[in-house]
Amino acid sequence: MEVSNEIPIRKRDLEIALQRVVPHPNPKVLLEQYTIPSDLAAHILFYACYTYGDIRGKSVIDLGTGSGRLALGAVMLGAKFVVGVDIDPESLQNALANSRRLGLEADWVISDISSLQGRFNTVLMNPPFGTKRRHNDVRFLRVALDLGEIIYSIHKATTMSFISRWLKEKNVTSESIIKTEMPIEHQFAFHRKRRYFVEVEVIRIRRTS
Repeated sequence: MEVSNEIPIRKRDLEIALQRVVPHPNPKVLLEQYTIPSDLAAHILFYACYTYGDIRGKSVIDLGTGSGRLALGAVMLGAKFVVGVDIDPESLQNALANSRRLGLEADWVISDISSLQGRFNTVLMNPPFGTKRRHNDVRFLRVALDLGEIIYSIHKATTMSFISRWLKEKNVTSESIIKTEMPIEHQFAFHRKRRYFVEVEVIRIRRTS
């Protein structure tokens, strides 16, 4: 695989641009709507674009797009077209407002992910951790495998043993490309701290057939 070394936007500039993306104004606890930090989004997108060649010129879908941060970053990095999907109308309204704020274009679709059809080169997603609805993270992975050739997904480090076994049973290859702590801001009544840090892993999944 040949990946271009030409970088039209620096990683730091991408991160600064993504900081302009406004988080969800009214997150729902059952949907586990935690906005991905701009630095982690930029990190994932740069890996996907310049290490693996999975963004520029590719069709990209962002499942559970939320604020639209991953989708809009893909637009900035030269994706052929980008679709952001969310079941929550408020998320899509906010994502649309963010795209207008940044002067970027993407397609925004209100839908449960189980209703989606089509094929995409790359799936990006920051899925629910599966703590409020059991195995909701796996549901997102199952849909992503139906839609995409390559998937980038964020999961709690404590679930990675289970996720790895599940993926192996699906005859796909996966690798952990980023291990970090993701900050979770105080946004729900049960939160007792101003900010929490959750250990997460970002995995790249490739269909083998």
